[in-house]
Amino acid sequence: MLLTDTHCHLNWNKFDPDRADVIARAKSAGLVRLLVPGVDLRSSKEAVQLAESNPMVYAAVGFHPTDLEEFSEGAFAEIQELAKHPKVVAVGEIGLDYYWVKETEKRTVQREILKRQLVFAASVNKPVIIHMREEKDDWFGDASADLLEILSAWHSNLKIKNPALAERPGVLHSFNGTLETAQKAIAMKFFIGVTGPVTYKNAEEKRNIIRQLPIAQLLIETDSPFLSPVPHRGKRNEPAFVGEIADKIAEIHSRSLEEVAATTTANAARLFLW
Repeated sequence: MLLTDTHCHLNWNKFDPDRADVIARAKSAGLVRLLVPGVDLRSSKEAVQLAESNPMVYAAVGFHPTDLEEFSEGAFAEIQELAKHPKVVAVGEIGLDYYWVKETEKRTVQREILKRQLVFAASVNKPVIIHMREEKDDWFGDASADLLEILSAWHSNLKIKNPALAERPGVLHSFNGTLETAQKAIAMKFFIGVTGPVTYKNAEEKRNIIRQLPIAQLLIETDSPFLSPVPHRGKRNEPAFVGEIADKIAEIHSRSLEEVAATTTANAARLFLW
């Protein structure tokens, strides 16, 4: 059985004591690929260094919407250079976050920098890893509406100027939106990232949404060290736990774990071309 964790922050200091062991446990658990996204220049550099140090690790580079105080023209230029690295397979983690960012002016900045990073991703022919979080963690609100509008305009342009990338534009990471939002994203060929909360006892609405989405458009992610799935909830998350998420998707869709693992691993390869 082959598994893939398409979103894990292995560069975070919570992994400093045992990072090599964490990667070894992932390999023992059947994982064949790990993707480490950056959230700013420093973490993007660390992601690339990790990818250079281990053949199963890949990187993404970019500016997270809550880390834009680190954004500058010089830093963005360095991100653009990092993206040329052969093990950088995506631009991300980028997007919109209206949970932590309340000010109208800062939200405007988020949208403008997201647009710039989307244009850049298209220029280097790499998909994007999209973060989206609503104010008060609502299922739908201004963040979803703004994000869909921005992605729709970008994807329409891709279909004309880069039709190959338009077929694999990216993933909505750790999706926490409505069924309608997911369906609109899938119509634009985006993948939907599923994380640990799908295993939580009170997450029946989330499971109902995942039940109505095609497995061919799902990716599994741990978002380590956050969002540990049951039965590890409350502990530090790590890529080896990705099988718990795959198992829950298998239960939701009445499929075998092996089928879900194989399909989501193939989905990741289709998106990231690794």
